[in-house]
Amino acid sequence: MYDFISLKLKCPLCGKSLMDHEHLVDNEPSISLDIEIGGQKGNIKLSSIYGSYNYDTEIEMPHGEVARFFCPHCELNIISDAECLTCGANMIPFYLDMGGKVSICSRNGCKNHFVEFEDLSIAMKRLYQEYGYAGRQFLKQSQPPKEIVKTKEQKDKEEAKEILETGTFLHGYCPNCKKSLIDEEMLKLKITNGEDGLLMLSPYLNVFTSKSTIFLPEDKAVKDLSCWHCEKSLIDEENHCEKCGSPVARISVSARTKLIDFFICTKKGCRWHGLSKDDLYDIRLEDSLEW
Repeated sequence: MYDFISLKLKCPLCGKSLMDHEHLVDNEPSISLDIEIGGQKGNIKLSSIYGSYNYDTEIEMPHGEVARFFCPHCELNIISDAECLTCGANMIPFYLDMGGKVSICSRNGCKNHFVEFEDLSIAMKRLYQEYGYAGRQFLKQSQPPKEIVKTKEQKDKEEAKEILETGTFLHGYCPNCKKSLIDEEMLKLKITNGEDGLLMLSPYLNVFTSKSTIFLPEDKAVKDLSCWHCEKSLIDEENHCEKCGSPVARISVSARTKLIDFFICTKKGCRWHGLSKDDLYDIRLEDSLEW
């Protein structure tokens, strides 16, 4: 039910927040920790999205190596006696802001993790308050009106356009096999980036939360995005991101009574998205970073 829960973690030793609201991973505030692995020391930003294994760091992360994690505030080593049931490495515990704790494996590449709640009823109540009964609620934020003088012709053209509002659920389809790309209220794509996996995107317009089953480095374009039904590539060779120049993927979304081309940037962290030039005559994306 809660596909894009952003966990807020605290150090189990000093109790201070580990959240970094300036440095985003998966377009959400990251979990900031000091790390030591393979003889190297540095800082790592972990994804706060539950079930995501993405991170951002400037040091090399050897696959299979066991890491030591330190709180950036008290500088103490965060560790427990519990061993990973998958690989035998130590589990690393963190306190949850809503009560309870989450533990992750200290071995790079191992995906074992689990959540424990002190009081399940209180935790579920807080989840419902923040995310709603059907997942996170994406409500349009009010913005101050812009004082722009428009001619009557401009106003008539805008009124004739269909406006896709922020928070609109986009029903995505493969432009090749025409099958729905929506699975369990997420926009699901097959991803190739050294290894194959799945990329789950928020299907709500102008909401950029995502998670993947494989590691995706920040600020890097993925090698390929494809349909998880027919497995045909969605990369559009004729268009590129108008913000960073990276390749874009093309999917079809439903608007009015037809399907329109919708483009998304393949660079991790880039929020550019847009429509084809032909569809711009009839449709406008509200609060779009492109328009």
